[in-house]
Amino acid sequence: MTETIEADVAVIGGGPAGLSAALALRQRGIGRVVILDRETTVGGVPRHCGHPAFGLREFHRLLTGPAYARRLADLAGNAGLDVRVGHSVVALGEHGHLHVTSPKGRLVVTAERVIIATGLRETPRAARLISGDRPLGVLNTGTLQAFVYLKGLLPFRRPVVAGTELVSLSAVFTCLRAGIRPVAVVEPNDRPTVRRPFDLFPTLCGIPIHYRAKIVGIVGRERVEGVRLRRADGNQDVLACDGVLFTGQFVPESSLVRGSHLTLDPASGGPAIDQFGRCSDPTYFAAGNVLRAIETAGWSFREGLRIGGLVADDLAGRLPPATRSLRIVIGDDLKYVVPQRLVLPLDGAGLSDLQLRVRHSITGSLTVEVDGIPVWRRRRMTTLPERRLLIPLSRFALPERAETITIHIAGPT
Repeated sequence: MTETIEADVAVIGGGPAGLSAALALRQRGIGRVVILDRETTVGGVPRHCGHPAFGLREFHRLLTGPAYARRLADLAGNAGLDVRVGHSVVALGEHGHLHVTSPKGRLVVTAERVIIATGLRETPRAARLISGDRPLGVLNTGTLQAFVYLKGLLPFRRPVVAGTELVSLSAVFTCLRAGIRPVAVVEPNDRPTVRRPFDLFPTLCGIPIHYRAKIVGIVGRERVEGVRLRRADGNQDVLACDGVLFTGQFVPESSLVRGSHLTLDPASGGPAIDQFGRCSDPTYFAAGNVLRAIETAGWSFREGLRIGGLVADDLAGRLPPATRSLRIVIGDDLKYVVPQRLVLPLDGAGLSDLQLRVRHSITGSLTVEVDGIPVWRRRRMTTLPERRLLIPLSRFALPERAETITIHIAGPT
């Protein structure tokens, strides 16, 4: 017989966003809050990150990732939340009907509201279309950190690190701390993805960075013996190593949304939401990196607190119905916008900003238009893909009869 659990709110995911949302709900007096996490312990990605800096804004102290995750887990335990680890949600049904597998078998969770906080994942080798056999020693950052910090194992000694995102530097730090010496960092672009001067870290540690070089193949059958690089001039050469560490290129962990009735935003890769965090089925809300990749643990924690409070407002009947909303259209230079629609009238409740990122380095004027009429502009702005752009919703008004919001970047002014 399938067990059934009834809850006021079910939270899918026990990372910073999910745990903080559940804590906010408990602080608002919501009694039946259940957290479902497929891992054996809660805390999310920070559990694997054995480096600072976590927790400065949340706990006013500098913590490593595992210490930060333990602090979150302790808060959940002290709040008396119903935390169920080893529970994987396998399907999202209409009106908060969840199908779940657990160590004891299948169960069904029915909730008045559901918060999706499943986080993100790195793009694996297969999705990067890199040729070669499948030898031992090909990992992503999360797997490396699990090997080193959770299991005390060294998967390689001399890997090549692919990518120059912030997480790439975290991977280099993890390697050096464990006694692993990367032979090189490889970046296909002519500049690092991470903000300068953080890109100097590998160089200061004596690790060369190969710009305008792309890994196109892995050499080795039983174990990695090298990587085949294609240089900017089209020539190829082999760089000897005993492992390959693919870092970054994060995408939202939105597989549940993709297989459900909820609307997926193709630009962000996560569920489409309004300014209250509501999905296309208003029973469902979303928070954290499932909405877009990638934000910090601290950002996800604060967003989870806000969404948890909004869900409590919704249960109390204080959110406006999602019957009249404006779709947001973005220009080609912008990668995504979150939220993707705004419920009218704008009353100051909900998320305070539109969040955007660009596809490439660009200089220009960021402009918001309502039905073709400019209502807000940031002049002469230079930005990069790794930088978050915020447009405060309080800075412009929306007419009640408005139809479409358009956001684009015009040339230098």
